[in-house]
Amino acid sequence: MTKYGFAINLHRCVGCRTCTIACKMENSVPEGIQHMRVLNDQGDTVYDVPSGSYPALSFEWTPVPCMHCDSSPCLPVCPTGATSKRDDGIVLVDEEKCIGCRMCMEACPYDVRSFDESSKTVVKCSLCAHRLDAGLSSTMCQLCCPNRAIVVGDLDDPDSAVSRTIRENETTRLLLEQETGPNVHYWRSVNQGL
Repeated sequence: MTKYGFAINLHRCVGCRTCTIACKMENSVPEGIQHMRVLNDQGDTVYDVPSGSYPALSFEWTPVPCMHCDSSPCLPVCPTGATSKRDDGIVLVDEEKCIGCRMCMEACPYDVRSFDESSKTVVKCSLCAHRLDAGLSSTMCQLCCPNRAIVVGDLDDPDSAVSRTIRENETTRLLLEQETGPNVHYWRSVNQGL
């Protein structure tokens, strides 16, 4: 089996938001919507405000794509089956089936879904499924990240870069108390080992 997921090195992320722009370009993401939000220490995407006190100031950012959860809370609430999960773990929205009720947005504890006013549908990160299906080994956010902070791959393959990264580093995941089984792992390391 294949199960796709992310590992994101928070030490290497400099908050440049290249991942956000790369995703917008690759997936024709509408204006005002981000499939890969980059949050600062305060959970804000607009202003980069340092934490700490002068002279010991620091910046920290957290890229947040869809978590492609093992137990996706967005799936059971969708009344039309527009939200589905592939065998490889990628959670997708079928815009042809989406009626724009936004129930999946309410169910998602990660706030990674958006309502597209032009299509009247819900949109989100697709983990560049079209690229992976075409045999390309990376998402556009991974490919374009200037600091190589993003690793994407098969979590079920112990030899994949993403599995090695998770195995060799102490990683965390967001909102584990929600019991969604998020497939985005975060860690801090100066040496990525790739």
